This record gives sequence, structure tokens and C-alpha cells, in this order.
Amino acid sequence: MSIRTTFALLTGRITKRLLTTFTGGGSSLPGKIALKISPNIIKDISQHYDVIIITGTNGKTLTTRLITNIFKKKYNTIVSNIQGSNMVQGIAGAFIEHKNRTDEKKFAILEVDEGTLNKVVEDLNPKYIIHTNLFLDQADRYGDVTKTYELLVNAAKKVPDAILLQNGDLPLFNTVELPNERKFFGVDTPVHPPKSQHHCPKCGGTLSYKTYTYSGQGNYYCKSGNFKRPILDYKVTDIIKLSEESSTFRMDDATFKIPVAGLYNIYNALAAYSVAKEYDINNEDIKAALLETERVFGRQERINIYGHTATLNVVKNPVGLNQVLTLIEAVEEPMTLVALLNNRPADGVDVSWLRDGNFESLLSQNITTIKTGGISKEVMTERLVEAGFNPHIIKKYDNLEKIVEDLKHASTDNIQIIASYTAMLEFRKVLKDKKII
Repeated sequence: MSIRTTFALLTGRITKRLLTTFTGGGSSLPGKIALKISPNIIKDISQHYDVIIITGTNGKTLTTRLITNIFKKKYNTIVSNIQGSNMVQGIAGAFIEHKNRTDEKKFAILEVDEGTLNKVVEDLNPKYIIHTNLFLDQADRYGDVTKTYELLVNAAKKVPDAILLQNGDLPLFNTVELPNERKFFGVDTPVHPPKSQHHCPKCGGTLSYKTYTYSGQGNYYCKSGNFKRPILDYKVTDIIKLSEESSTFRMDDATFKIPVAGLYNIYNALAAYSVAKEYDINNEDIKAALLETERVFGRQERINIYGHTATLNVVKNPVGLNQVLTLIEAVEEPMTLVALLNNRPADGVDVSWLRDGNFESLLSQNITTIKTGGISKEVMTERLVEAGFNPHIIKKYDNLEKIVEDLKHASTDNIQIIASYTAMLEFRKVLKDKKII
């Protein structure tokens, strides 16, 4: 390791400790400073690690945390960006905790943004790349999903020795031949039939499904040709119980439980299980790690707000939004709904995706009050009224602090909060400033 990189590490660590001491948390700044000092820091350090990259539209942060927790059961030296800082500076920041030990296997488990992947993949030279899924996300940033998949394909071609662990239930992942060894994971049990048609990415015809989960995923096949789901290397064979609090299911021949709800999180657990099995980690360690995993902030995060039980969920695209709405639909008690929408670049400037959210599914719920806020609160309010909610129960707010103050007097114990990415961060900052979290 060069003197420049050694100095960059030292400076990054000092910066991180100062930030932790005086602001109570880190940021991307340590990595940014380290990169300024040593632009090759990622390449210099990552060569000492088995690097596992997690990328895709939804589920990157939780999957990264699940994998990290599992690997900690067997290995001691792990660096990870489990807080979700997935751009170049965040990845550099993860390596700041690098220790010069040579007597044990070291792992770097890294969430990488789809748009950042090609910038870092050769420097990281990963052993594995996990493709979680691809859905329409920030159309103004990436265009359609095929353009996003091109980013993933180009990155994979740059590191042909990397093994790809791909979601086999997603047809798009089976459309391009790659030089890499590929393994597939998926759900091999029926959940419900598709509610809309999904088209074959090869011929444009309508796909048929032997089993189906959500948003075009499942055991698909095209009647017009030979296009079908690949053979799965790792699979969920049974979904035993889905509750508001947790999910219980079988992977291959063993039963597992995760303390988060939603079918989409079973896919995240399956991705983590798949790479763990590649390293021969035993089921007991995997079970324990999955069960011990804490909820990621903004992902089914439980917060006590002035004695009320609030659940905070970040939403970034129609698929993620509809999965969150499905969870809210399962709540049986009266609730207050808080809906926050920004249109900053990190949220996606184009918020037209909100129209594809199935807010109509909540009309039968006992929602006593709705509070809307954020830069695009008017768009959110209009969509809720369009869905059929009584305008008289909707109150618009110009600032998030006022929403938090009014939640003191919420008429329900249960509060459900959905927020776009930057709105979620701003809302949590208000909660932190008020010492609620």
C-alpha cells in the first residue's frame, strides 16, 4: 500500500471520528477526503479483500446488511457501507476501517448504486456481484429499465471472473449472454396470479407463469419460443407466514425467519442466503444472523413519536411503493397516514411514478387523518384525492416540524409514514433534533 493511500486512510479515520464526536454520525465526507488524497484508494485496498457487490433497484441496503450480519458469524474482518452510502465516496469511506491484518480472510460487502457501478467495478475486482432486481426507478436519471440493465451488463463484462448471483425470477436478467459464471435465485412457490400482463423481453409476446410473486417476477415462460426462467441454484420453496412484523419461509430444506414484513424482503434474504452458501456458511449461523438483523432506517423503521407507534417507509418507485401499500393494507387498527414527497435529484425530479401507486387499496382501511408534506405535497395530495380519499381528512403542511408537532395529538396510536428518499432524511432529522430518535 502506497504512502499516499496510508495517509488517506489516516486522514479519513480522523475525519470520521471528528464527525462522530461532534455531529453524532458520519457522512460521505471521510471517503471524499480520502479520495482527494489518494484517488486509487479503492483499488489499493480492495485487492486485499473478497469483494461482494450488491446492486439493483430495490433492496440493496437491507441485503447488504443481511449479508454483513451473516458473514460476521464466520469471519472477523469485514468492511461494509451498511448505512447505504453507495456512491464512490461512500465506497471509499467503507474502506477507511481497513486493518492491515494478513492472517485472516477479509471481506468487503458493498452496496453500489447502479449508476456508480461502472466507475468502481474494475478497481473493486469483485468475487461476486448480486443483482437484486430492476424496476422503473428515477426515469429522469436512467431512462427505462433496459438502459439500467445495460449498466449492469457493461460492468459485468469488465470483470469476467466475477460470479453473478442474479434474481432468476426477473425475465430481464435472462436476456443477455455474459462471459461471467452465473447463478440464479428465486421463489419456487405460488403466491398469487399476475394482475396484469407482462411482456416477453425477447419477442414482445405475453409471458405465462407457473408461479408468480409480484411485478413480473416468477417462474415465467414464453409460449412463442424457448424463453423461460433459468434453473434456480437457490430458492424459496415455501412461504409459511407473512405478518405485519415478520416473514417465515423455507429456503431449500430449512426454515428461516426475518424480523421484517413483505414478500420483497424474502427476496433480499434469499440473495443473502445465496452468497452465504457460496462460502459454505451453515444454516444455523444464517438463521441466527437473519433473526438478529435490525430494521434499516426508513425501511419499516419503528419509532415512538410522543407515545404513538409510527412505522416509517421510504418509497422510490411504483414497485416499492405498492409493496409498502400492501403492508399498510394489512394493518387492522385505525391509523394516521403521513405522506411526504420531494422531487430532489435523489428522489427523482419526475414524480409521475406516483400515479402508478395503488393508493386505492387503502380506501377500505380505517385512516382517520392524512398529513401531506414535502416539496411535492400538492402532487401527493392530488393523487390521494384522485384515489378517492375525502379531501376533508387531508391536511397539507409547509414544513415537517409542524407535522411532527401535530403528531403529538394524533387520534390514533398507529401512524404510517411513507416518504420519498430525501423527505425521509429530512423527517428523521426533525425527529433527531427533537430527540425523538
